Amino acid sequence: MGMHKTPLRIGIAIVCHQGRYLVGLRPSGKPLAGYSEFPGGKCEGPEPSDICAVRECHEETGLVVIADTLLLQHRFRYAHGELDLSFWECRLFDDTKTITTNAFRWVEPSELFTLTFPEANAPLVEMLRARHA
Repeated sequence: MGMHKTPLRIGIAIVCHQGRYLVGLRPSGKPLAGYSEFPGGKCEGPEPSDICAVRECHEETGLVVIADTLLLQHRFRYAHGELDLSFWECRLFDDTKTITTNAFRWVEPSELFTLTFPEANAPLVEMLRARHA
């Protein structure tokens, strides 16, 4: 049969707060270790991608966010399979909460564009670059 499975659905949270973006660093031992990443992960079964992005963001950072707008949805083929990525613009539900892990931090737009993201994120990063040009 080969690789023609349904693409893996991924929900990603693009969290902007006071002009800065929530960005993490992929840990060693994972694929694309050392790359920057936005909070996100695999959708569970039929879980909508916005719900997934919010859940993954909370699991990864401790922050509760609200998904407002689907910024971009696209498919990307890696050697290990095809992904269907949905990038959701999110805002903090409670801005008194702080990030619960050292893996994530708030990044200024100017720094955002110096970081190395996985190739699948390139169109989204370009969108943000245009927004802040």
